[in-house]
Amino acid sequence: MQIKILLVEDQKLTRIGIKSLFNDYPEIEIIGEASNGKEAIEKAKLIKPDIILMDIGLPDITGIDATKQILENNNNIKVIILTSHIDENDLNASLTAGANAYIIKDINTDFFMSVIKMVKAGAMWIDPKVVPFIRDKNNGVIPSRQLSRSAFRQNHSNLTQREYEVLKLVVDGQSNSEIAKTLTISEHTAKAHVCNIIQKLVVDDRTQAAVKALKEGLV
Repeated sequence: MQIKILLVEDQKLTRIGIKSLFNDYPEIEIIGEASNGKEAIEKAKLIKPDIILMDIGLPDITGIDATKQILENNNNIKVIILTSHIDENDLNASLTAGANAYIIKDINTDFFMSVIKMVKAGAMWIDPKVVPFIRDKNNGVIPSRQLSRSAFRQNHSNLTQREYEVLKLVVDGQSNSEIAKTLTISEHTAKAHVCNIIQKLVVDDRTQAAVKALKEGLV
């Protein structure tokens, strides 16, 4: 089933760039665009998208305020907040407004598409780049839960230490080739480790593996 997207972004060139990402993903379609918050609210009512990609910094009202109003009218719509920087207050406000995901704009394209599919299926997502910042602030959005090596082995004794290292890089959004470069291994070996992790954590893909790792405090 095709995922229908409303793209909300005030910068025309940025809209063009984001739209171009979907050329190789026919299962995801941008059915509408808006350049400000008020237009987004009206478009959401009119075209009823599955997901809204919402830029946080809009010229009239913020993407957060637009999200809140859109979801008050239709809580079946899912909203993914897009931002170019990490901000504690914006993250808290986005989640309070009902956003399903908070993504930094430099996210890997394949990872981005996986997050869209996960959100459509009902999952929530916070960009891994935000997690260390939030834990340092200890504001409770994501509980700080550092597992000891012994506790890790007890909870996930079937994951090897190398697979644990790969998992941390998956959470960071690295591709197989990037993981291979970081760990000085072949891309084939990196891919094999990722496949093993997905199987051992009983998830469907690398994005779900990253989510489970964050939820269970593995990284």
